[in-house]
Amino acid sequence: MGAQAVERLIAAMAENLKVHLAERGIEDAAMVGIHTGGVWVAERLHRRLGLADALGSLDISFYRDDFTRIGMHPDVRPSNLPFEIEGRHIVLVDDVLYTGRTIRAALNELFDYGRPASVTLAVLVNRNGRELPVEADVSGMQLDLMPHEHIKLTDADDLTLVIQRAP
Repeated sequence: MGAQAVERLIAAMAENLKVHLAERGIEDAAMVGIHTGGVWVAERLHRRLGLADALGSLDISFYRDDFTRIGMHPDVRPSNLPFEIEGRHIVLVDDVLYTGRTIRAALNELFDYGRPASVTLAVLVNRNGRELPVEADVSGMQLDLMPHEHIKLTDADDLTLVIQRAP
């Protein structure tokens, strides 16, 4: 999926997110993207929504439960939460919701900073294969893939989605 199609998905997500937040009576949401693809999507959503607080980011590397399977990511970045988490309505953004383990790790880290009033999950791609009971509140698209297929968001400037197949 090319850059223009991805931008259309993000535009639709922004509109759906506005509606979702309004229905819940949330006017002062703060946004947090998960490194790396989640931050790329969050940057665009944050700009479209015109949120008052600066965009936050999480690197959940140390919160993952599958180090032995995937290994440590060599490029660990610090998380940046330029606002209080305690009592805030948080919009957590990721690029792909697959097993649910990344979101579980992100929630664990967020709660280490405080107890949010609520967390809304927004993902660009909601794909099949969940291992944990995690569901997105807003998603750009639903995608059903085979177990040997993965979808990857590439290039921070011109976002594209690419399906990769394991040999």
